[in-house]
Amino acid sequence: MDFKQQVVSALSKVLAGEVEADQITKLIEVPKSLDMGDYAFPTFILAKSRHMAPVKIAADLAAQIDAGDFEKVVAQGAYVNFFLEKTSFAKDVLTAIAEQGEHYGDLQLGSGNVPIDMSSPNIAKPMSMGHLRSTVIGNSIAKILTKVGYSPIKINHLGDWGTQFGKLIVAYKKWGSEAEVKADPIKHLLEYYVRFHKEAETQPELDDEARAWFKKLEDGDEEAHKLWSWFRTVSLKEFNRIYDILGVHFDSFKGEAFYNDKMDRVTDALEEKHLLQESQGAEIVDLSKYNLNPALIRKSDGATLYMTRDLAAAMYRHDTYNFTQSLYVVGMEQTEHFKQLKAVLKEMGYDWADDIHHIPFGLITANGKKLSTRKGNVILLEKVLHEAVDLAKQQIAEKHPDLKNADAVAQDVGVGAVIFHDLKNDRLDNFDFNLEEVVRFEGETGPYVQYTNARANSILSKTDVQPDATVELTGVDAWAVLKMLSEFPNVVARAARDFEPSVVAKYSLRLAKTFNQYYAHTKVLVDDAELPARLALVQSVSMILTTSLGLLGVNAPKEM
Repeated sequence: MDFKQQVVSALSKVLAGEVEADQITKLIEVPKSLDMGDYAFPTFILAKSRHMAPVKIAADLAAQIDAGDFEKVVAQGAYVNFFLEKTSFAKDVLTAIAEQGEHYGDLQLGSGNVPIDMSSPNIAKPMSMGHLRSTVIGNSIAKILTKVGYSPIKINHLGDWGTQFGKLIVAYKKWGSEAEVKADPIKHLLEYYVRFHKEAETQPELDDEARAWFKKLEDGDEEAHKLWSWFRTVSLKEFNRIYDILGVHFDSFKGEAFYNDKMDRVTDALEEKHLLQESQGAEIVDLSKYNLNPALIRKSDGATLYMTRDLAAAMYRHDTYNFTQSLYVVGMEQTEHFKQLKAVLKEMGYDWADDIHHIPFGLITANGKKLSTRKGNVILLEKVLHEAVDLAKQQIAEKHPDLKNADAVAQDVGVGAVIFHDLKNDRLDNFDFNLEEVVRFEGETGPYVQYTNARANSILSKTDVQPDATVELTGVDAWAVLKMLSEFPNVVARAARDFEPSVVAKYSLRLAKTFNQYYAHTKVLVDDAELPARLALVQSVSMILTTSLGLLGVNAPKEM
C-alpha cells in the first residue's frame, strides 16, 4: 500500500545512474489540488546535468515512464505528475482498514521501554490549567509511541519535596486549622500558601522560619514529617479524582521525595570523577565546554537541589527500566535545566544521556496573562472540566434532546473538547484559553470531529446493507477522502518521530472536513451497485476518526 514507493520505483527505472532512489523519495511532492495528480516529481535537479530546460526534461520523462500501474503520467510544466489508478487504490485502502481495524497505522518504528516524566503537580496546590499541557501531551505521546512499537512508562514525578513545604508548614501553623484542611484540603492549603507569600513581602523573617522547618523535615523531625505526609495524601487523592475525569493513568507516582536517599550516589560519583568544583561555597559541575552555565549540585549549607535530584532520577530510571529513550514533558522554560542534566550525565560517562529528550511546550494564558499559583492567578482544571461538560450538555439538549446516555456523551464531549483544544495547538505554541470557543460543535474543535464520527455511525445504522471494500468505488469526492485515509500511517509516524500530538489532531480535523464535504455532495444511502463500497468508506472514516481521537486521549461517542 506504499503508493509513493510505486512512483519512486517508476522514476528509478528511467533515472538509473542519475538520481538515487533515496533522493527521488525526498523530492517527491504532493500537488495542492487533486486535478494535478497524486504525486509530482520536480525536474529542476536534472537541468544542469542534462543541459536542458526543466519543462523539456519533464516531457521526456513522462514519455519514457511505464504508466501501466497508473491511471496516467503527464508532464505539467517542470513537473512529472502521477495519477494513481483509483479503483485498485480504493480497494487497497478500504480493505486494509476493514481488515486491520484499530490496528491500521500500527508501525514498528522501535521497541523498548520509554519512561515519560509528565504532569508532576506540586503537592498541596490545586491542579490548574497550567498542569493540563504536560498531562495530556505526555498521555498522547504515550499512546502514539505504543502504536509504533514502544512500551511507554508514565511517571508522575510529584513535586512532593522542597522549601515550599517549609513555607506551607509555617503557614498552616500560623493561620490554618485541621478542620479546614479536612473539609476542603487543596482550597485551604492554597490559601495558606498564597497568604505566606503576601505576608513574606513585609516580613522576610517568615522565609527564615520556612527554611528552618524544611531543614527539620529533611532531618526527619516527627511533626514536620507528619504534616508533610498528611498534605501529600490528601493532595494525591484530589489529583487522582481529576486524572480519572481526564482518563489519564500513571505507572508510577515516584516524586521528588523518593530520591532523598539516592542522591549520595550522585555526589559520590561526581566526586570520584573529580567533576565537583567549589564556587562561592557551593559545589558545581563546570559545563563551559557545552556553552552552558554551571550545574549547581550542592548549596553552601549542604542542601541538594533539583539538579541533584533529577540526576538521581535519571540514573534510577536507567537502572530500573533500561530505557530505549527517556522523555521529560516539561515546559519550555526548563530547556536550560535539561541541557545541563544531559551534559552532567555525559561528563559522568553515561552515553545513554543521548537517549534523554526534553519535550518542551508553550504556555496556556488567560486573557493574555501567565497563570501563577504563587500570585493566586489560577484557573482550576477541575472547574474548567465541569463547565465544559455543562456546555456540552446544553448543546446536546438543543441538537438531540432525546439522546440516550446524554450525560455520558456530554462527559466525553466536554472533557474531550478541553483535551483536543490543547493538543491541536503545536506543542511549542502559547495559546489563550477561552472555554466557549473550545466546546463548539462547529469549527476546528474536538466536538466537531466527534460529531462527524457520530454522523458516520448514524449513516451506517440506517441500512442493513453490509460495507464491502472490494466493490468498485468511483467519484472525485470519494477520492479526496480515500487519499486522506491512506495518509494515516504517515501521520502516526510523523507524530511519533516529532513527539507532536498536534499532527494527529490536525489530521483528524482535515479528515472530518473532507468527509463532510463528501457527504454534502454525495447521497450515500442510494440503493445501487456502489452502496456497499460507499458504506465501506463511511465505516473507514469512523474507524480512523475513532483511532485518531483515541491517540489524543479523547473518547468517540457513536451518538451525539
